[in-house]
Amino acid sequence: VALLDILHFQSSNVWTADMLIKVMAYFHAQEVTFTLSSLQMSIKSYLKNLLYQPRQLLPEFQQLDQQQFQTAMKYLFNSRKDHLKMGNIILDWDKTRERIFQSPGVNRTLFLITLDKCFLALSALDCVDILSQVLHVSAVNYLQPDVIGSLPNVLQEDAFRNLSTVFKDLYDKTSANTQRALYGWMKQILQKSYSMSEFNESTSWVSAENLRILGRYMVHLPLEEILKISLNEIRLFISYDNATKQLDTVYDITPELAQAFLERINSSGFDMRNTSTIYRQDCFSFSFMAVLGLLVCFYDNMEQMDAAMARALLHQMIKCNQLRGFQAEVQKLKSQLLNIAMQNQTLNDTLGSLSDAVVGLTSSQLESLSPEAVHNAIATLNQVSGWAKSQVMILSSKYLSYEKVLSFYNVSQMGTLVTGISTQSFYSMNPKELSQIIRGTTSQYLSDLSPAQQQGILRKIAASGDFSSSVKDIQGAFFKEVSLSDLWKQTGYNSSMMKEKELRRSQALYLYELLSKKNYPVDLLSTGQLVKGVTCQLIESMDTDFFLNTFKFFEKNLHLLSPYQVNCLAWKFWKVSNASIPPFLLLVLPIEYLEYVSGPLCVPFIESLGKSEMDLLNPNLHKKNAVLQKIEECLNGSVADEYDVDLLGNLICHLPPAFLHGRMSLKAMATALHQFKLCQQLSHEQKTEITYKLLELYG
Repeated sequence: VALLDILHFQSSNVWTADMLIKVMAYFHAQEVTFTLSSLQMSIKSYLKNLLYQPRQLLPEFQQLDQQQFQTAMKYLFNSRKDHLKMGNIILDWDKTRERIFQSPGVNRTLFLITLDKCFLALSALDCVDILSQVLHVSAVNYLQPDVIGSLPNVLQEDAFRNLSTVFKDLYDKTSANTQRALYGWMKQILQKSYSMSEFNESTSWVSAENLRILGRYMVHLPLEEILKISLNEIRLFISYDNATKQLDTVYDITPELAQAFLERINSSGFDMRNTSTIYRQDCFSFSFMAVLGLLVCFYDNMEQMDAAMARALLHQMIKCNQLRGFQAEVQKLKSQLLNIAMQNQTLNDTLGSLSDAVVGLTSSQLESLSPEAVHNAIATLNQVSGWAKSQVMILSSKYLSYEKVLSFYNVSQMGTLVTGISTQSFYSMNPKELSQIIRGTTSQYLSDLSPAQQQGILRKIAASGDFSSSVKDIQGAFFKEVSLSDLWKQTGYNSSMMKEKELRRSQALYLYELLSKKNYPVDLLSTGQLVKGVTCQLIESMDTDFFLNTFKFFEKNLHLLSPYQVNCLAWKFWKVSNASIPPFLLLVLPIEYLEYVSGPLCVPFIESLGKSEMDLLNPNLHKKNAVLQKIEECLNGSVADEYDVDLLGNLICHLPPAFLHGRMSLKAMATALHQFKLCQQLSHEQKTEITYKLLELYG
């Protein structure tokens, strides 16, 4: 409160030489005792304590009056000042804010207090903006169904639309329970915008505009509600310019709901058997099937289905692989449509119009195709995913037999089928054409080639003498195939070239040493991949200031470092600045160094480990158990609530089954469920204990 009063006082007064004395007098009058010399340290200490004790921040925020709350929100979310200057007192506010927003516990408190106080103290639009900022920097696990009940149920139209847009942006990051709760909140407000007296049981509150506002949340409409939507409103919704984009994103819609929407659309006057175009307000024409988005994946009316309509449907169903499930039903529908589309026509004639249903063709059917048919259909075939290797070989062979001469243009047309080109065929190409392949759009498929195919390309270019210019253009994982001898022969490398390449450790060692002769070390480390080439000898030789200032590059690329490199970094840090060593590096040092973690070091230790992947630090079982024991000690023997879950972060995946069974509260489990879903290697025993907890929690 004292700090906020200072900030508010500063915002409306000009600092003079005697201003601090007046501030001190003000605080003494408020019975808050400070000395001039201790004020700055007190402020810094207070802010640091809040970062490590976010539970205490919530009641403190709740006690603020309206003016103090407004000041806090202003400096947290709207201030553009890098430093706060109060006479001789200078705070690095930019760094402090960064630390605040990196703390999951503090973010949770800011989210909860915004819901609790903001809409009473600030404008609704400002509060929506603050909620958006907090949610976008968080893991969104604050959005639990019980918290959503605290969202305001009366909002100005602009504020509601802005907040619903925030929730639509975060849809994929939230659980199904949270999505349903958010749908319920949106429904509650949208219903209030109608005079419900005008409606009865046979009509719906779902208008065209409300469907647009719901966005992807439309998949949570009950079946009976969809069937009650006015046909006029459905017709109006389909005519919206952004309706197709919205329907293209309903990845989690069920067949029953999709078919209900299709039934209402068909009843509204659109003839879905009509494969001609419809017109929207912007005068662009669209195939009607294209307007339906992912709803086409569940079209089930096969009556009077003709070949033209089957082909139109198949063309749109290429996007159905984005659905979250129901692929068996989709494949069955594609198979039925494929049979209809080919009626009274040869496969050679229809190949280009069958979309990705061609994946369902047998090898014998593909063998029967003419080279000309494959050539004519290549614009469709090159977009299809899910090919078997044998299918790729057949289609590539057919296409290339028609083209006669393999060129850059031919290869660039093949898309995913490029993997079917033989090593010998690549090697027979003109080196300049191969160099164009490395630089062109086809380069995205080069990492999918076999090592033999990749070496065929590299050997031919190297033999031509044009390798020096080409090697610089090789991107991604393909660069790993370049031999050390080929790298050694070339010149003209620079650090910026390395940013888009993946390197083997041996390549990184050579290139780091080579480039360090003409580049600053910080430029090399900032490339990412080149950190693989930093030896322990180099780490040891770094002076203290340089090491501390560049450590962030190693920390950011921890996944690229070898256990040996991480070990060297840990010992170096301990040697030059053991008081400020990143806590996660203690995991690398001998077990006895964990004894340094206690009291005020507990929270930064757990938070640091929780933000990294413990497996990247490669602890042995004995050390891992010691770390988990230290974490249990720091948490006072239990995971008590959501703040403990926030603090644990990724560490929650490593909690032993016995701890989950007896030391994790049900309140914490409700929050932790989202985090557990992200764990990739939970043991059978951990899963069993989590299941028991969920049964206890939800029945």
